[in-house]
Amino acid sequence: MSVQISPSILSADFARLADEAAAVAPAADWLHVDVMDNHFVPNLTLGLPVVEALLKHVAIPVDCHLMITDPDRWAPGYAEAGAGNVTIHAEAVQAPVRTLRAIRAAGARAGLAVNPGTPVEPYADLLPEVDMLLLMTVEPGFGGQGFLDLVLAKLRRARAMIAARGGQIWLQVDGGVSAATIERCAEAGADVFVAGSAVYGASDPAEAVRALRAQAERATAHASWPAVLPGLSAPGW
Repeated sequence: MSVQISPSILSADFARLADEAAAVAPAADWLHVDVMDNHFVPNLTLGLPVVEALLKHVAIPVDCHLMITDPDRWAPGYAEAGAGNVTIHAEAVQAPVRTLRAIRAAGARAGLAVNPGTPVEPYADLLPEVDMLLLMTVEPGFGGQGFLDLVLAKLRRARAMIAARGGQIWLQVDGGVSAATIERCAEAGADVFVAGSAVYGASDPAEAVRALRAQAERATAHASWPAVLPGLSAPGW
């Protein structure tokens, strides 16, 4: 399986979003956009109009992470706008099957996210409806937080759960991902890595992406979990 890096513009300069997206485009697989509404999480970032504008100026697919109440209402619109992936939170969604299917029907990959304190096992039956499972490795709401090691055990369980279903689902981590933590995430089973301050806090964001990718690839090569996923092709969007 291929390692994928998704820089988060939560740590970018919001006055220069198109330029900040271009700075990582040569090296990144995705551009991660955190949509927060100051209800589901205690922060307010941006919404659909900004995403629609950004999509006109980015050279890589956009990964929209909706940390909002009522994703059932709003999520399909991000897919219709052209986002390559739209992730909703298990804690907020009321009709997960309908909403995940609506995201896919609009042309995007569908993601399901869980917070650090939310167990992943109750959502096993939803795996056929998702293309990516996101485990938050900080409490959602703000960038720059410290990585929560307690999620590593859940990552291993999630990877085993995915393998039991056939292994065709990406496993993303978001929060505190850096040079100091990315290898532990990869060893535990993650293959898609959201990094904010570790990328946009660097003097050369694209080079920071390349360095993180190299670390994750080395750790994945020595991890035990890829061996239990036979017959998988490298993911592509």
